Amino acid sequence: MTNEYDPKVSEPKWQKFWEEKGVYKFDLKSKKPVYSVDTPPPTVSGEMHLGHAFSYSHADFVIRFWRMMGYNIFYPFGFDDNGLATERFVENKLNLRAVDMPRKEFVKLCLKETKEIEKEMKKSWGSLGISPDWDINYRTIDDWVQKTSQRSFIQLYKMGREYRKKAPTIWCPTCRTAIAQVELEDKDLKSYFTDIYFELEDGEKIIIATTRPELLPSCVSIFVHPDDKRHRELIGKNAKVPLFEQMVPIIADDRVDQEKGTGIVMCCTFGDLTDIDWWYAHNLPLKISITKDGKMNKVAGKYKGLSLKEARKKIIEDLKDNQLIIKQEEITHPVNVHERCKTEVEFLVTEQWFIKYLDLKDKFIEAGKKIKWHPPHMRTRYDNWIKGLQWDWCISRQRYFGVPFPVWYCKKCGEVMLAEEEDLPVDPLEDKPKKICKCGSTEFEAEKDVLDTWATSSLTPQIPLKWGEDEEFFKKMYPMTLRPQAHDIITFWAFNTVVKGILHENEIPWTNIMISGHALDPHGKKMSKSIGNVIDPEYVIKKYSADSLRLWAAKSKLGEDLPSQEKDWQSAGKFIIKLWNASKFAISHLKDYTGEKGELSIVDRWILSKLQKVINDATEAFKNYDYAKAEKEVRHFFWHDVCDDYLEICKHRLYSPEVYGEDSRRAAQFTLYNLILDTLKMMAPITPHVTEELYHMYFAKKEDEISIHISSWPRSDDELIDKEAEDKGQIIVDTIAHIRRYKAENGLPLNYELKDVKIYAKDKIALLLEGEKETLEGAMRIIGVEILKGKIKEEKQILEKVSD
Repeated sequence: MTNEYDPKVSEPKWQKFWEEKGVYKFDLKSKKPVYSVDTPPPTVSGEMHLGHAFSYSHADFVIRFWRMMGYNIFYPFGFDDNGLATERFVENKLNLRAVDMPRKEFVKLCLKETKEIEKEMKKSWGSLGISPDWDINYRTIDDWVQKTSQRSFIQLYKMGREYRKKAPTIWCPTCRTAIAQVELEDKDLKSYFTDIYFELEDGEKIIIATTRPELLPSCVSIFVHPDDKRHRELIGKNAKVPLFEQMVPIIADDRVDQEKGTGIVMCCTFGDLTDIDWWYAHNLPLKISITKDGKMNKVAGKYKGLSLKEARKKIIEDLKDNQLIIKQEEITHPVNVHERCKTEVEFLVTEQWFIKYLDLKDKFIEAGKKIKWHPPHMRTRYDNWIKGLQWDWCISRQRYFGVPFPVWYCKKCGEVMLAEEEDLPVDPLEDKPKKICKCGSTEFEAEKDVLDTWATSSLTPQIPLKWGEDEEFFKKMYPMTLRPQAHDIITFWAFNTVVKGILHENEIPWTNIMISGHALDPHGKKMSKSIGNVIDPEYVIKKYSADSLRLWAAKSKLGEDLPSQEKDWQSAGKFIIKLWNASKFAISHLKDYTGEKGELSIVDRWILSKLQKVINDATEAFKNYDYAKAEKEVRHFFWHDVCDDYLEICKHRLYSPEVYGEDSRRAAQFTLYNLILDTLKMMAPITPHVTEELYHMYFAKKEDEISIHISSWPRSDDELIDKEAEDKGQIIVDTIAHIRRYKAENGLPLNYELKDVKIYAKDKIALLLEGEKETLEGAMRIIGVEILKGKIKEEKQILEKVSD
């Protein structure tokens, strides 16, 4: 038994042990109930950050608990490596651009780089002490995943749920790809509200306020509210667009906000979602003046080739020169940006693939009600997102490294040709259709776009469950038990996975979802590389330990954000030392423990009764995914009731059996064994390394399990719950606490020997203490205790020191 605990040695040792011994392997032949986890596959675009450590720890707490409850855990682990983030990572690392080289060569580079970084990522995630079955591993670009994603596409197409259409699309000029509504976020940006003169056919002028004068070349109509008395006479007239001279109609529509600007709005193709709605509703002409890389095109006339910001500046200057601006007001307003690169998005007309699902919004909301949300209020975010959906799901991306669409187009008739499922995965740029077109043609054009990464990541239940390959296994395992994730991707990942589950199986993908919050910087701000406030979890692990990091993460309830502060990791480290030292002390007195119970004292029964209640409370908390409550109760019980009180009280019985009797020592050993083992087991989901180390010091041989993490979770023993013993024991503990306080107040060390001590107490308490004089004398090194009935002489003093 080593004197000090060294996590730098212990933690890697046990991580290696768990993997080599297959402690966390899923047993396909087991008859235990299955607990399956739909694990978040981290993006292969950089290092693990503290938010990862925070969220993955939460999931692991719960998973470890259910494993100890006797469940056969199915806990796969994947890496998400086919997305735009991975492309950007490879481009930045190798200082190249995908557009400047053959796609095939760029894909080879991506495959090579992602394989290398995934080795490092596995080490990082493994250093947290999480407990997946690393043999159930997948990459979202490997053949099986591509096959699964392409199978999903083919089946949904045959259901009539997918379509290809040239339509207004949310477009990122920086990433040069279409994106989905879910990939938008609002960012507050400074701009100007510019009041501009438009001229009517009769020479009269009207004023329109806009934040985007660069869209004037794309103006196709003007709208007013039909109930707006100020502008009712304008309806049906035409107006000339300043600088660009096109005449556009003035139309009534009740979607105009009468309170915004002047109440007169220009419709451009396209400035926002309302423009698109008006374009569809009123069959307006299409004038696109922006290129896919965010510059002005020939529709913009002399402004062609300018970036959007350059064009805005130049157009405002020209409007001023022509005395067409009345005023400008500086504002800050929310603008849609691409969540990946923070670029302001545009709305361009492009040909894209979509999944039709707006007609199923009610069904998705009902599906959400069938899932148990932890915490429950997080379902509101899910519901609100669905209610606000305005677009079908755009699933095509103009990228290079991704899952290809299994599609060709007939050059003669344009017919869509799907790959056969038995041929998947396919790359239409490399492979050819196995059949001729129904028109008889054998000439085909390959689809060059790739699937949105979320179209694949939404299949994370199907991927490890062998969907389409082993139907018996899939039906046994689906829906899965748990989806753990952070709250920021409820709209991305949770919703899209429900969509695929409903469309393919008409069933929810999991029965439970647990939502973590975010790890914040010490000042409570969201961590960001651009701000420079990111904390590397490896720093915490190396300086303190993985168990310290996990203890810190356990402080946060599900769904709540938590500041990351040095003092919390330090505090966690102190608890680990406390757990180590107290357990080591107990083990040193258990070498000859035979399992005999002995005659339990009141204090033994007091602590064992309290232990049963802690077991019940911790078990119930974990079942409700409230690991924070479980950890808090176990930690408090161990630190205060066990260490501060019981260990100090029972020492004299352990050290001096010749004085207090072997039976008394056996009772203390029985109590210690159960206290320490059950505490280690209840702390094992939170602090897996130190508990494993202590378990193997002594308990492994007794329990006959190779790991504490596959030993049985503590079950409370009703026979040990003793309310009377709790009440009596607490009186003894409180009395000893007063004696300690007396010594401290008088500058006496705790091991100072007192003589002839008087304790005043009421009748029943005095009677109890009279029978426990031996306990009081042994615990507090007193020679001669006298229990006196009646009131004490001074209100705050219960002791009277008679002599030295």
